[in-house]
Amino acid sequence: MRHVPEKLQLIVENVVVSMGYELVGIEFSQHDDTGLLRIYIDKEQGIVLADCQAVSHQLSGVLDVEDPISGNYNLEISSPGMDRPLFKGSDYQRFAGNTVKIKLARAQDGRKNFKGVLQGIENDEVILNMDGEEIRLSLANIEQSRLVPIF
Repeated sequence: MRHVPEKLQLIVENVVVSMGYELVGIEFSQHDDTGLLRIYIDKEQGIVLADCQAVSHQLSGVLDVEDPISGNYNLEISSPGMDRPLFKGSDYQRFAGNTVKIKLARAQDGRKNFKGVLQGIENDEVILNMDGEEIRLSLANIEQSRLVPIF
């Protein structure tokens, strides 16, 4: 699971929710001298560029004052898109029945990558159906998880 500092999580969540959006999730990665802070937002009607701009403007000001991240970073506000990332345990229940791709932090049964139909979550284990076989993956071991779009 992608872990971000609690202070950063609270700041972002307060701003995004107060503006009427759902906070889908937060990703932060540091590469060399510059980091990338990516915030995924959503709302019932979907996200348009103006939504991303509004959240970016508001959040930039708050982050400058609160300064929860040391060093330089780029802020990116994004819709979750068709290949929506799954962050929270509740996401795995909400999107049960959909095909997902999951990448683990540590290998399970000799592999890190899984693709199957999401069955839900139980006792902090994500349940996948892979070719008729039930696979359980620890939520704490999930590095990245996304819906697989169907065209």
